[in-house]
Amino acid sequence: MTDELRAAAEAWLSEDPDPDTRAELQQLLDADDTVELADRFDGTLEFGTAGLRGAVGAGPNRMNRVVVIRAAAGLAAYLKANGLTDGPVLIGYDARHKSDVFAQDTAAVVRGAGLDAVLLDRHTPTPVIAFGIRHLKAVAGVVVTASHNPPQDNGYKVYLGDGSQIVPPADAEIAAAIAAVGQLESVPRGDDWQTIGDELLNAYLDRIAQLVPAEAPRELNVAYTPLHGVGRILAEDAVARAGFAVPAVVASQADPDPDFPTVHFPNPEEPGAIDAALELAREIGADIAVANDPDADRCAVAVPGPDGWRMLRGDELGALLGEFLLSSSPDGVAACSIVSSSLLGKIAKAYDVRYVETLTGFKWIGRVPELVFGYEEALGYCVDPTAVKDKDGVSTLVRVLEMAARAKADGRTLLDLLDDLANKYGLHATDQLSVRVEDLSLIQTAMTNLRATPPTTLGTHSVVQTDDLAQGSAELPPTDGLRYTLSEGARVVVRPSGTEPKLKCYLEVVIPVQNQDVAAARIAAAKDLEGIKQALSTALGL
Repeated sequence: MTDELRAAAEAWLSEDPDPDTRAELQQLLDADDTVELADRFDGTLEFGTAGLRGAVGAGPNRMNRVVVIRAAAGLAAYLKANGLTDGPVLIGYDARHKSDVFAQDTAAVVRGAGLDAVLLDRHTPTPVIAFGIRHLKAVAGVVVTASHNPPQDNGYKVYLGDGSQIVPPADAEIAAAIAAVGQLESVPRGDDWQTIGDELLNAYLDRIAQLVPAEAPRELNVAYTPLHGVGRILAEDAVARAGFAVPAVVASQADPDPDFPTVHFPNPEEPGAIDAALELAREIGADIAVANDPDADRCAVAVPGPDGWRMLRGDELGALLGEFLLSSSPDGVAACSIVSSSLLGKIAKAYDVRYVETLTGFKWIGRVPELVFGYEEALGYCVDPTAVKDKDGVSTLVRVLEMAARAKADGRTLLDLLDDLANKYGLHATDQLSVRVEDLSLIQTAMTNLRATPPTTLGTHSVVQTDDLAQGSAELPPTDGLRYTLSEGARVVVRPSGTEPKLKCYLEVVIPVQNQDVAAARIAAAKDLEGIKQALSTALGL
């Protein structure tokens, strides 16, 4: 171990207020574990538009109390420098390891900086904070959460007073303020923050209950899982207040557990994650199965079909909600990200609703002016943007139940409604090629190679146009990504994940439906997507 590395670790050890991470770091020093220490001290956890996210542990390249205190001090300095002091900072947290401690540290630093702080008195779904910021006229909000990341991770999500997640240049300015924070002992801290609980939760739940009209059908048998997260109590209450029967809950996943013992990744999109919910749905003869991710800002839906239960793709549910919510031709804008299906744009056009595409992430979707509905294919849906300018798995769950109950009352299912969309607009089928890596440099190498040698064909499609999204455009700010417009309406977008060590590729094909034979169109689409996926995998070289 170099003297420089040991000195850095010992300096960190001297100011770390957390006995757990101090003991962990001391053990690594005693073991002379150069590899592990080098990883922890090789740079700092980067603050960006996703805030902070990483494994919990000692060192600047991990999530810990030192990093959080500095982040809170930087945020407070940014707010004061920009005159954003006429209101509190609302702070919430999930049930992951250290989340409550990180939230309390944030409240202490905010108070030490002379700003008002309001801390939730219990772990809470992320959408509650997005709602509460505007409800309480807060100047900013912080949620300590790693959403659907693996158990070892935690994170720090920042909102400003408009209720939307931060975007440039605020992220860079906050990062600069964090970098300017001195020794930890120089950061003042207070202990007189306010707490809030039932008042805010009831306001949020009352708002959701108003979404479903009194005359709407409500007969539905539902299976539900919160995936060991913080969504169950609020979701049950929201469903009951909206007039539906409380769903049957997967017992093994009902209570918050930061170790997520029954799932490999606590993300409804991951294979096997909702298997327990599907098993429960079969047992009780459910009409529908729904899942929230651990911080309940995402919603997944599965339905029974002729070949058994299947989970709807994020784009399928986005299109169903789009048709359901836009069919009344609301005065406003529908939006989805560039990696989501093009179908929402066609639905919006059919109902004379304005439509825009945004960059990936609800930090962009949520701030679209006059938004009436927005979604992203990664199971994120904004069904009540007047109240929550972010994805909200709880209000979405209630809207999905309304939609499913209406279909059931008509003797139909959500699968029937999907067939209606295919017949009306053509079958829009999407898929994803996702490559997880240990070495992040492999992702940049793959992106560099694609830019240097762009494909001219993918599967049976010719590449009609290549857009390097890093260049930006009049409609979109620059981002690291490539978009390929293919023949016959197909499309591919390639981008590094903003929250996980993955390269993600988003595929879409559009297949005309002949003689209302949607099944044949689905078979053709699956074959088409597989051909594109194989060609793209070869082009990536990963």
